[in-house]
Amino acid sequence: MLLNRETSGGRWRIRPDGTGKVTGKLAYLTDLSLPNMLIGRVLRSPHPHAYIRRIDVSKALAMPGVHAALTAKDVPGLNRFGIARPDYPVFCEDRVRFIGDAVAAVGAETAELAELALAAIEVEYEPLPVVDDPERAILDDAPLLYPEGNVFHRNEFKFGDIEAGFAAAAHIVEETYSTPRQMHTYMETEGGLFVPGEDGRLTAYSPTQHGFMDRMQLSRILAKPEAEIRVVSSPIGGSFGGKDELNVQPYGALLALATGRPVKLHNSRWESVRAGLKRHPMKIRMKTGVDADGRLVAHRAYVVADKGPYSTLGAEVLNFATEHVVGPYRYGAVDVDTVSAYTNNGMSGEFRGFGGNQAIFALEGQLDRLAALLGMDPWELRRRNLRQAEDPGPLGQPISVTGGAGQVWESLAGSALWGRRSDPALRSSSTAPWLLCGIGSAYVMHGAGLGVGIPDPAGGRLELRADGKIEAAFGYEEFGQGLIASLTQMLVEMFGFAERDIVVTIGDTDVVPDSGSTTASRATSMMWQSLRRMRGPFGGKLLEAASVALGKPADALALGEGGIRAAENGRLLMNYASLAASLAASSAQPIRTQTRFSYPTSPVDRVGAHYMYSYAAVAVEVEVNTLTGRVRVTDQYHAVAAGPVINPQGYLGQIEGGSSMALGFALTEDAVMDGGHYVTKNLDTYLVPTIVEQSGGVTVDAIEELPEGDEHGPRGIGELGSVGLAPAIAEAVYQATGKRVSKLPIDPALLQERFRFD
Repeated sequence: MLLNRETSGGRWRIRPDGTGKVTGKLAYLTDLSLPNMLIGRVLRSPHPHAYIRRIDVSKALAMPGVHAALTAKDVPGLNRFGIARPDYPVFCEDRVRFIGDAVAAVGAETAELAELALAAIEVEYEPLPVVDDPERAILDDAPLLYPEGNVFHRNEFKFGDIEAGFAAAAHIVEETYSTPRQMHTYMETEGGLFVPGEDGRLTAYSPTQHGFMDRMQLSRILAKPEAEIRVVSSPIGGSFGGKDELNVQPYGALLALATGRPVKLHNSRWESVRAGLKRHPMKIRMKTGVDADGRLVAHRAYVVADKGPYSTLGAEVLNFATEHVVGPYRYGAVDVDTVSAYTNNGMSGEFRGFGGNQAIFALEGQLDRLAALLGMDPWELRRRNLRQAEDPGPLGQPISVTGGAGQVWESLAGSALWGRRSDPALRSSSTAPWLLCGIGSAYVMHGAGLGVGIPDPAGGRLELRADGKIEAAFGYEEFGQGLIASLTQMLVEMFGFAERDIVVTIGDTDVVPDSGSTTASRATSMMWQSLRRMRGPFGGKLLEAASVALGKPADALALGEGGIRAAENGRLLMNYASLAASLAASSAQPIRTQTRFSYPTSPVDRVGAHYMYSYAAVAVEVEVNTLTGRVRVTDQYHAVAAGPVINPQGYLGQIEGGSSMALGFALTEDAVMDGGHYVTKNLDTYLVPTIVEQSGGVTVDAIEELPEGDEHGPRGIGELGSVGLAPAIAEAVYQATGKRVSKLPIDPALLQERFRFD
């Protein structure tokens, strides 16, 4: 189905938060204020690597209007945070390892006074050698960030006789690919309002992708029971993984408890740049061989990731890259080694695509280069090597069976965009010979969920409230992906409710169940699974209660818009408010159903291996201006096989939004660093795509078919649109100019040519 409003069959749903966002009227958590609140600020290191010899906050504390100046000695509990490995200091005690490291925090009456207080804090540093290259970091003679060394994490995957495979190859391609340090560039930078209660509780209004994980980590830092901490975490002005880890929350919480007053922190763009997470820069060396028929006989990959100074979810990102440099193809032999290195560069962590973007850029580049050597259509080369439906996954693990791999291949092969490759007028214009056009493609097999060995809980709750509203409560977050609209759509279509019957409650640890993290393309899938599990029990309870109230058999009743209806003719018999009132009058228990389960995983022991995959095929047309070297994407085609489309508008929006992020990854975005310092400090030098760069068409073919008996329902697409575009652009550039791209973002100087104008 080609997705648009006309083809959605009346299912096109306007997002309930859409108007507030486009008008700017929606209040984010960082917009909140309270009377008598203080302004918090964090003092960060000016050095990428140094010992701390002395910190003196006395002058700051002596300033009128400054109510707190905190350092490591003021942390009552664990002076560390981190989802997987708590090694990130709240405040550094004796050493800083990057320029985002915090050494102190202040709470003051005004923002201006808070800045003056930071300037009054005296810190004596002893600079240390800077480790700013991950490949040099893992050499034996490199300066050490940690006594145990600079290697953070290693992984590998091997099978078959790799040397025999290369010996038998008719063609071999060796290439090194480099990908940039990409910023999340959400409009709402990190921040929040932290409110101490008279009862000793703390409420943190701060955007995050997993409120319960934040609560657990704050509990450790504050030495305070989780029950005494409330995290309100939605709505969020963008995240894409960047707000998955704690950021300002420890400082706001500590300052609020130390002063007994509400404290507001909100990062400037520069603070967000220097302290926030980025996409892992990776260097990927690949050697891949094919036989004369185009069968992949050997594939070797070596990946080096720049971790920055602390772990975040870097091991999980590297594991994901290890899986996806193998990807959707069959090989005679595979030899993959990956390493993530500590450096004094900026923090790398979670980012939409989670290591798949880097891996697939390299892998698809290899397929395109091999096709050229073979003189073969690059899409045909992929078909010859695709895993079949019953094949195991990239790491040899059992996976959910779908026909998605072949379906997206067929869709792209038959698309009008791919068919234009043979048009003789495509490559250049006689009136503007400096404008060259080309078409390229890429293939994506993307794992969803957290993978084997990582806790991945799911679940939710349905309840008939006293006011007659059907409340759906989930521990997920809305940060722009359209989660609320999708959940509403599922409730309408699964249960028959009207939108006006429904209240969605998310993002508040005091009132929602722990549904797991809103990451890894899992939320929509797990909401669908939850509602499927609750539909029978919850619907049955509603009908049983209505049967008692109406004196009619339950099987003569049905759920519907506005209330309980006659099963025979759909006539409204009792609205939901009346049903709730009848329950209260009879002192019956409220109608509530809750479910809890885990995301499905593969029955193997390999940590991180995925079970559920989505598939996509991407084709793009580009125009290369060889006078300026700039690349413009003029058309896109995305074939996506991810099961049923829950919300057509949201589905299309996710692919369009992901592809916009991929445009930046491919063409303009790089948070450049030099000697551990950011050269790129603001959005005047860090260039994200605008509506002009996105003016080309985006066609999405949503393939919904799943095998008969499939119980997993919709697969995740939140990351899928961001993964395959860069390699497709690189191949389109080659088709236009004959020049290969192995480093992102594409350097315009590579594509510039000289012209004579007579």
